Amino acid sequence: MILSTQTHYTGRAFGVKEAVRMIAAAGFDAADLSLFYEDPVAPLFGDDYVFEARELKKTAEACGVYFNQSHAPFPTLKENDEDYNAVTFPRVERAVRVAGLCGAKSIIVHPVYFSDACLERNTEMYLRLAPAAREAGIRIAIENMWGRDNRRGVICKNVCSDAPSLLSQWEALPKDVFTVCLDVGHVGLVGEYEAETIRALGSEALTCVHIHDNDYVHDSHTAPFTMKLPWKDIAAAFAEIGYRGDITLEADDFLGGMPPRLYPAGLAFLQAAGRELIQMIGECV
Repeated sequence: MILSTQTHYTGRAFGVKEAVRMIAAAGFDAADLSLFYEDPVAPLFGDDYVFEARELKKTAEACGVYFNQSHAPFPTLKENDEDYNAVTFPRVERAVRVAGLCGAKSIIVHPVYFSDACLERNTEMYLRLAPAAREAGIRIAIENMWGRDNRRGVICKNVCSDAPSLLSQWEALPKDVFTVCLDVGHVGLVGEYEAETIRALGSEALTCVHIHDNDYVHDSHTAPFTMKLPWKDIAAAFAEIGYRGDITLEADDFLGGMPPRLYPAGLAFLQAAGRELIQMIGECV
């Protein structure tokens, strides 16, 4: 099973190419290209993006790794904010093309909460991206999300927050272009159960994941095995459905409080934690 981690914090600290080198040196098989922040990836949104993406792919290949997936800018759209949408949606479309040029198999594009006709409006939004995805040879992954109840100051369900709503969105779209990414850390934040959700999604829909840990109160995005998620149950559920995708860590907040010179050690720990989860899945088969 392939193990990858995102370029997010390491790319911000050292640049994306050096982040790829550090991820490779830490023992990962692949990298998740974070395209949701501005400065380190700015060249990939410029006029020479084709050249820049191909050079980045060459950097990965020279290190013995590759880009297995990517993450587009978000929020993908904002309801009733056309100024934001006019700037951001073309960047999402560009991210789809860049990720394809870099060789990624899938790119996560967040669904959007709409106050009415949410399924239909998200379907329309995703279908606008389908031509770019087909041209780039990449699948768009729909992720389970959460919202915030500002009155109570707590996390709550939002869009595609549980398995039924996530599957409904996927089933409304062409399967050759769209797939499902389960963010395991988001599941419990909205009161759902990780293992049950994995089983409900099944291996046909679920082809990629985001792995991180939390305390069921905050979206901590930290290293697995450091907080409260039931990793034995999660591993057993992945094994039970015959999950065939990669294990991708989205746990960069684990690095966030460290001085950048400690990032190599932090990445090494994340790699060891990811390998432990993969071993646990294998032991359940």
